[in-house]
Amino acid sequence: MSDTMSNRSTEAGQAATVPRARTYEGGPASALVTDKGTTTIADGVVAKIAGLAAREVSGVYAMGGGAARALGSMRGMVGVEESVSQGVSVEVGERQAAIDLDLVAEYGTAIPDLAGAVRKNVINGIERMCGLEVTEVNIRIDDVHLPEQDRERETGMTRERETGMTRGGQQRTDTETEPRVL
Repeated sequence: MSDTMSNRSTEAGQAATVPRARTYEGGPASALVTDKGTTTIADGVVAKIAGLAAREVSGVYAMGGGAARALGSMRGMVGVEESVSQGVSVEVGERQAAIDLDLVAEYGTAIPDLAGAVRKNVINGIERMCGLEVTEVNIRIDDVHLPEQDRERETGMTRERETGMTRGGQQRTDTETEPRVL
């Protein structure tokens, strides 16, 4: 495989070459350390790429352990977007990276197949975009999401609005049931 690809033309009509992120002839990550200098990729960049690549796989419901997901949902309530690197831990060296992922699988998904697909997608994404050799992708399945959980959450919120009672059976306060501005 060549270490350059042609994807645009110059003013003279000749094809310009753009370096590929990863070269195979020179070994893994040889494009990052050259005689002209070194390219360093921050841990956060690799974590974002890994998080996005993992979320692309069908069967991944969410990422992160219980506490991280709870904090993420609270951040979502106040309008802050969920972090794409939630549930991702990385170690990045000069030429290699190791990734740890915490996932919540959708019920009915074969976990070994899910782990294999996530691992493959994460490795391909990081090697293609960063040029780093991925030495390992460790996956921990923290939970299984059940479809009933979504329905219960939706019907519970509807019931609260209709009755004025919380799910715990307590009466909601007047500020929760009456409009604040008339």
